[in-house]
Amino acid sequence: MSQPNSNSEKLHKLRHSAEHVMHQAVKELYPQIHLAMGPATDEGFYNDFDPNGLVISEADFPKIEQRMQEIIDLNLPITQSFISETEARELFKDNPYKLEWIDGIAKDGGKFSIFWTGEPGGKNSMVDFCIGPHIKSTGEIKAFKLLSVAGAYWHGDEKNKMLTRIYGTAFESQKELDEYLFMIEEAKKRDHRKLGPQLGIFFLDETAPGMPYWLPKGTIIINELLKFWREEHQKRGYLETITPLLNKKSLYETSGHWEHYQNNMFIADMKEDGIYCLKPMNCPNAMTIFSKTKHSYRELPLRLSDCDTLHRHEKSGELNGLLRVQKFAQDDAHIFVMESQIKDEYERILDIAKLFYSIFDIKFKIRLGTRPDDFMGDIATWDQAEKDLQKIMEDAKIEFYIGKGEGAFYGPKLDIMMNDCMGRDWQTGTIQLDFQLPRKFDLKYTDSDGLEKTPVVIHRVIYGSLERFMGILIEHFAGAFPVWLSPVQAKLIPITDAQHEYANKILAQLKEQGIRAEIDDRSEKMQAKIRDAQLEKIPYMLIIGKREVELGSMAVRQRDGQDLGAMPINDFIAKVKEQINTKSLNLIK
Repeated sequence: MSQPNSNSEKLHKLRHSAEHVMHQAVKELYPQIHLAMGPATDEGFYNDFDPNGLVISEADFPKIEQRMQEIIDLNLPITQSFISETEARELFKDNPYKLEWIDGIAKDGGKFSIFWTGEPGGKNSMVDFCIGPHIKSTGEIKAFKLLSVAGAYWHGDEKNKMLTRIYGTAFESQKELDEYLFMIEEAKKRDHRKLGPQLGIFFLDETAPGMPYWLPKGTIIINELLKFWREEHQKRGYLETITPLLNKKSLYETSGHWEHYQNNMFIADMKEDGIYCLKPMNCPNAMTIFSKTKHSYRELPLRLSDCDTLHRHEKSGELNGLLRVQKFAQDDAHIFVMESQIKDEYERILDIAKLFYSIFDIKFKIRLGTRPDDFMGDIATWDQAEKDLQKIMEDAKIEFYIGKGEGAFYGPKLDIMMNDCMGRDWQTGTIQLDFQLPRKFDLKYTDSDGLEKTPVVIHRVIYGSLERFMGILIEHFAGAFPVWLSPVQAKLIPITDAQHEYANKILAQLKEQGIRAEIDDRSEKMQAKIRDAQLEKIPYMLIIGKREVELGSMAVRQRDGQDLGAMPINDFIAKVKEQINTKSLNLIK
């Protein structure tokens, strides 16, 4: 099991302290603002403040950074104190946001912990509520950068006032900071929210927030992903199902989702017909399928899969391209097993995950999510389930770490945390162990001893949300998908109108062999057509001139600029089909 190391803890302290320095610099430069709150994050830090009519933009960053550097150069001490509620109210009497924090701390019976930067109350000093941890002095901050400014609602609630949020980051060395800034610029080039519409893959429209429109090219990619998924799961005994997208509230009352999840559901009051909900997850429907017939232990494991559309209501401020949406599909499965089959089934699922992620050359690790605060069931069952999952991971020798409180309300889970080509971690698939829902639906099977027993259910997705997975893939490949996923695998480029007839014959041959191809018959120059095909990230450009027609061949160029020269059509087809069949990540060598 991997544990947070001392370097990550030190970096967290460094960034937390850099946030306090930014806090101080902004307040000194703009005394009329009210500072609200700001934490360190995995990527850096941010601070929210009420600008009181001021407009602060990235154009102001040089001035703020200059003052931050001056505070760092002063090497001011950072020290913690505990004060009374009365002292806290006096200290922050002019800041309504801090007074609200004081109310909350007092209500919970907490301690009033503050950190001073500089000598308490002295020149060049700043104070804020904080529990730490921090570095010892500002001089330990060696490299920092302010990154962006955005709006953010107080407490993330749209009913509250919109505040200004400044994002920044800090590292232990300038080299690390420079590498991170390079990665940010690279990420901007790969941003799926720009590339997706540019490449004709998807778009989002204000009439359906967080609900992507998949264009023909995007639909091809989705279908290829699902085709691969179906082929591999059919080999492993999965049975695909389709279930209702709209269900009565009573289904979710039985499952417990109405109690635990209704704020994230799209709900329709159908008057005399009662309340219906758009399906936010597939598990209650899978339980319903199991409940409709009698089952024997001989049928288990029973693996039911589906890829239905799901809807989950999200706050508008939390939507993020394809990474956080309101309408999506999952490569879902619910596996009904006996307790004695849990370990073997988990090993099979992890083998599928290894296969799927290796296809894209993506590494992953596992987060073991433990019991959340709003758990359902008894603690003893939870404790045993968590121990079982930990042992499975240790026996499989797969890297994992504990995500405290990250389990589903009905059971612990293993989340697949994939690592893309830029070193970013994403939560995609998940494997959840559930003793609770089968009990809630009173599910039974007849065991070998003739007695009725309750199965255990393993909920699992490998891609996870197909929308999120697509967003990650667009950025991972920068839109240049491997040949088997590319919506257009070859673009035929006749140099003049005289080659159109020959080009159409080749096009027919390619399509007959299942290769997705198009002809660029515009009256543009050849170089312009090649450039456009490269911008579209098409793997191969097949150039056809008079010589190619005479020789019965074509000149093959790749999107990376490599010229493969003349190639007979049958040779090209054979090479491309091999790439498609093997799911190769490489172009022709």
